[in-house]
Amino acid sequence: MSQQFIPLSVPNFSGNEKQYVNEAVISEWVSTGGSKVSEFEEKIAEYTHMPRAVACNSGTSGLHLAMLMAGVGRGDEVLAPALTFIAAVNPIRYAGAEPVFIGCGESLCLCPALAGEWLAANTEQRDGKCVNRHTGAHVKALLAVHVFGNMANMPGLVELCRKYGLVLIEDSTEALGTYYTEGPYRGKMAGTIGDIGVYSFNGNKIITTGAGGMVVSNHADWLERAKHLSTQAKADELQFVHDEVGYNYRLTNLQAALGLAQLEQLEGFIAHKNEMYDFYKERLDGKNGYRILPFRDGVRSNKWFYSLYLEDARHTRDGVIAALKAQNIQTRPVWALIHEQADYGRNETYGLAMAEDFRAKIVNLPCSTNLTREAAQRVVDALLAL
Repeated sequence: MSQQFIPLSVPNFSGNEKQYVNEAVISEWVSTGGSKVSEFEEKIAEYTHMPRAVACNSGTSGLHLAMLMAGVGRGDEVLAPALTFIAAVNPIRYAGAEPVFIGCGESLCLCPALAGEWLAANTEQRDGKCVNRHTGAHVKALLAVHVFGNMANMPGLVELCRKYGLVLIEDSTEALGTYYTEGPYRGKMAGTIGDIGVYSFNGNKIITTGAGGMVVSNHADWLERAKHLSTQAKADELQFVHDEVGYNYRLTNLQAALGLAQLEQLEGFIAHKNEMYDFYKERLDGKNGYRILPFRDGVRSNKWFYSLYLEDARHTRDGVIAALKAQNIQTRPVWALIHEQADYGRNETYGLAMAEDFRAKIVNLPCSTNLTREAAQRVVDALLAL
């Protein structure tokens, strides 16, 4: 008999999900109207200590709105990580701009030092704008992704963006609940330090609405316009008058009901994530040619994904993935780098050596919020036997 399947990351519906979704169904508000959406927005704003949050139907649509709020447009350039999921970068193209791909540091997040080197070597100030002297494009923004729930170096990125006049956009789609415990941003959550931040509630995220996202910012006017654009830009709802081209980026009442129940459990989910990360680290780090990659010091991370780094040639990424698959254990590699993807090969890159190394040597381990110690021990045993 084959062993029970251990998935990589699946939802955990152990709270009030059925009750809240049933309430939405009974109310007959199941689509984009209803009280649950505004309640979910309010609860996320409260949790992240932000004045307001705007719901949307995915993290990707939230990032598109963030680009528009940042003023990113046709002909502009945006500094972005090469090591991330492609949905983080595609919204740059949606806005008509082009990414410049920057490498990562040991945290897997975009490296401020590398970004600074590229900016110093390739840009100049013209009429108060940061301009790429080779392309003539306005370098408008920097996109920071908190990879796998690991906080990017926000003090370094904030300083860099202030120096060059860039808008700082935070892709916090993997980092809800991650915050600084030390330093100048102590108590500040991922997504709330830059100019605008975005969260995701996709099915594999730490909390889920099936599909969904949220935008937060201290720029009240940005959020007001984001809400307007995300709801088809209706200037007169009764007469169906639209004052600009909007988007159907709305979250449904059913999804928001699910999100409210998930949010109630978030801190418990994070505690379990941290516990199971420590379980893996104690049993695998420094053993059999493995490292468990650390999270940034001075940060309470949600530890969304755990990265096993293959330190020596005894193991290959694809070999480990295949060996665990044969034992009914699901793992995955880190993403193919964005500049290797279709239609991004022509974009400029800088400092990708560490990103390329991580791409070749990282295997992400099972990390669901309901992962048991028994299942995790099976993963450990399988790895140590290779």
